Amino acid sequence: MDRPLKNIWGVILAAGAGTRLADASGGVRKQYLEYKGAPLFWHSARTFSRVAKLRGLVFVFPPDEAAAMEKQVRQFFKSEDLGLKWTVCAGGDRRQDSVSNGLKELPKACDGVLVHDSARPFVSARIITDLIDALNDGARGVIPAIEVADTIKRVDGENVTETLKRSELRAVQTPQAFETALLKEAHKRAISEGWEVTDDASMVERMEKVAIIPGEQANVKITTPEDLARLEEAKTTVPCVGWGYDVHRFGGENDRPLTLGGVPIPGSLTIVAHSDGDVLLHALTDAVLGTFGGGDIGQHFPDTDKKFSGADSSVLLKEVLAMADQAGARIVHADVTVITQVPKLSPHAAQIAKNLCRVLGLEARQVNFKATTEEKLGFTGAKKGIKAVATVTALREM
Repeated sequence: MDRPLKNIWGVILAAGAGTRLADASGGVRKQYLEYKGAPLFWHSARTFSRVAKLRGLVFVFPPDEAAAMEKQVRQFFKSEDLGLKWTVCAGGDRRQDSVSNGLKELPKACDGVLVHDSARPFVSARIITDLIDALNDGARGVIPAIEVADTIKRVDGENVTETLKRSELRAVQTPQAFETALLKEAHKRAISEGWEVTDDASMVERMEKVAIIPGEQANVKITTPEDLARLEEAKTTVPCVGWGYDVHRFGGENDRPLTLGGVPIPGSLTIVAHSDGDVLLHALTDAVLGTFGGGDIGQHFPDTDKKFSGADSSVLLKEVLAMADQAGARIVHADVTVITQVPKLSPHAAQIAKNLCRVLGLEARQVNFKATTEEKLGFTGAKKGIKAVATVTALREM
């Protein structure tokens, strides 16, 4: 095969029943257990996304949950775009069946694949990078492995039959990396010849040498109730700051009346806008989105969508505040500034600040409103438009 490989994908296995953990986890499948605010399978996806040579991911879920989980994954990517192509498929009765189903979802151009158990949420980007490098250096199959610390004995019932040479033993981990064509051929033979295996390397070893790279002790698999303690790390509350900016042109008599912070501003000034054109609330909405990495207002409420024509920006902000709450971001402070030459906003400042407190659900000491001119400089100084900036502080448990 030509090197380097040009189209490498990951297959994240999240189709297991997790029976050994059922009682301790309250019946939640281990791939869905929460760690730092996200299910285990998503932590693996995040790590894969930090490897520049990876093109996409196949998520494999239990057959009766695949359709629902596809919607869930879509929502995850909407909130946190990992920059990868992705697809979802249903798993099978055995692990090797789930891998086989995942391989069928890979694009034809995929020439390298990494298979990973979602129950290993602590995998590092270093391991993934080293696996890909090994493939590009000529290995057709490569797995991460660590030295065995304990003495291993072969037994027959209750009797020891042999003490194995520890220096020749390794404990293997995932992800495991292969040329795509080789792994597909191995699965094809496993079906036709009735192979029963516990990992993909066990198949490929019957056809080709499999290389190893150093694994990591931290790359453990959540398997037993005792392992759940690894997911109970102490949480730290950290401040998160979002910044927002918005600008609108002044319009004519048929455009939107001027509204700031949800407060109608009397006078003849109008705004060119798709929604109600509240420049202050738009900047504030973007700032709130910034506290939890939620993108920008245009992603959620595009001006190409007719349903947002004339939309009340207070309603849009409340939707974003609900997103922040779901993401665990508690808004604790907002500092906003409107920059405009006209109109004079000091007569409306108290009402705007009061309305911002109401919309944000904060006290007066937590919201600061300011207005300023630009000394007749720029487009605002020329009375052609108005702009606003906002800084929002939130607290999140990380």
